[in-house]
Amino acid sequence: MLFLQDVVYTHPNGDVLFSDIHLNILPQQKAGIVGANGAGKSVLLQLIAGLLKPSSGTVRADRPVYYLPQLADQFSSFSIAEVWGIAAKRNALHAILKGEVNEHHFTLLNDDWTLEERCVEALEAWGLKDVALDQLMAGLSRGQQTRVLLAGITLRQPALVLLDEPSNHLDKSSREQLYAYLRDTRDTVLVVSHDRTLLDQLPFIYELSEKGLQAFGGNYSFYKEQKELEQSALQHELKEAEKALRKAKELERETKERRQRQDARGKKKQENAGLPTISMNTFRNNAEKSTAKLKGIHEEKTGQLSGDVKRLREIQPDGSTMRLDFDEAAMHRGKRLIGAKDVQVKINGRCLWKEPLNLDLFSGDRVAIAGDNGSGKTTMLQLLLGLRQPDEGKVERAEFNYLYIDQDYSQIGGRQTVQELAAAYNTAGLQPHELNSRLTHFLFYQEDWDKPCYGLSGGERMRLLLCCLTLTDEPPSLLVLDEPTNNLDLQNISILTEAVRSYKGTLLVVSHDEWFLKEVGVGINLTIKV
Repeated sequence: MLFLQDVVYTHPNGDVLFSDIHLNILPQQKAGIVGANGAGKSVLLQLIAGLLKPSSGTVRADRPVYYLPQLADQFSSFSIAEVWGIAAKRNALHAILKGEVNEHHFTLLNDDWTLEERCVEALEAWGLKDVALDQLMAGLSRGQQTRVLLAGITLRQPALVLLDEPSNHLDKSSREQLYAYLRDTRDTVLVVSHDRTLLDQLPFIYELSEKGLQAFGGNYSFYKEQKELEQSALQHELKEAEKALRKAKELERETKERRQRQDARGKKKQENAGLPTISMNTFRNNAEKSTAKLKGIHEEKTGQLSGDVKRLREIQPDGSTMRLDFDEAAMHRGKRLIGAKDVQVKINGRCLWKEPLNLDLFSGDRVAIAGDNGSGKTTMLQLLLGLRQPDEGKVERAEFNYLYIDQDYSQIGGRQTVQELAAAYNTAGLQPHELNSRLTHFLFYQEDWDKPCYGLSGGERMRLLLCCLTLTDEPPSLLVLDEPTNNLDLQNISILTEAVRSYKGTLLVVSHDEWFLKEVGVGINLTIKV
């Protein structure tokens, strides 16, 4: 059982991350947690796992708790046996089998004579047949590291399982195995994820936001329907707020013009009446005070309405303003951009792929590349783009420009500010006010323009890169995406999906996100076999 009441977490600098958190998870219940990047989902799991302490409130969880972090970097110097917490017991088993009669060894082992067999079975069940218990985590790929941690669930048999973005680095077959575990398990499970297929396996969804932890009694599809209704209401509220702001600004302008006309007529009458200078000054001062007062009232009103509009736009960004709606590329549809014939790469003298690669990519194609972890998907992209030469076969490329975006959006990470980077991409010749307006469309407001790019989140980097693409006079003929949804929350995935769907050029994407591939209209699927 898991119980949270009135939980507050405050950062060391005094900023409150979240407050008023209430949660009650019963034995064998399974639930997902969603929310924007930075809402505190990972911190919440760490509080439940006992790795962090709440600033106030109550956290009670059945023990033992099994926690799978989003990144396994903390385990780099550990062996698999150490990560699973069975290294000492395993050493005791080996010592006994060697004939060492020591009571301490028997106490540690606690009659667990099948320990190694169960470890091997757990590894094999998650496709890690050739991985030894002494293997260091640093020598494994991220996907293999995640599978090691997932295999530990069966071995440890915890009372509560906490998973933080468990599908991020998994290939398709491993994801399907994870989905099956979540569907069939009787474990008590709480999962933080943006993987919509995964979230559909869970019968309950919680959303973490500034409002606290809101419960939705259904899977992701049900949650999505409820959010669409809510967002429709927010969109209506936004339109009304924008309408009110326009009216307020128009009223402010009309009032200012009317006041100026009245002041001009009053001044003329005073001059015609021949009033003394001291009286003229008194009338002028009173008029200026009245004008300043009216101006202050209007500024307060428009400022409040502007704040409302900004808040609503941040809650429910308009994806239509973030489209990659370029003109049709000059390159006609159907022209061959890349041709790969009998291409093979060798590593230590061995062929990487079971069969040589043969591929023709034509202008207008939308192609997805799939394959297990370690199958060489990134290597394939490098070959197709001319960043690497094949050991066998030939790759032919036409003249075209492309943009390659990795899963960390590392192109957006330097010391330039948001505004400086946008200006560097502005080959279309937009004026400064037009450039700032474009940034605002992509949810970068004035207070964001001086932020350094290296401090931006994954979602912010994605939105800034999309913005920069709309500023160039030569949009890419080919857009290459490598696991683009891995580090994005659901809202930013929606923004990216809308942008890629509107892109008219050729698309080449590596992704295991079936929802994303379907929504962006992928028409060709290529699976690499090793």
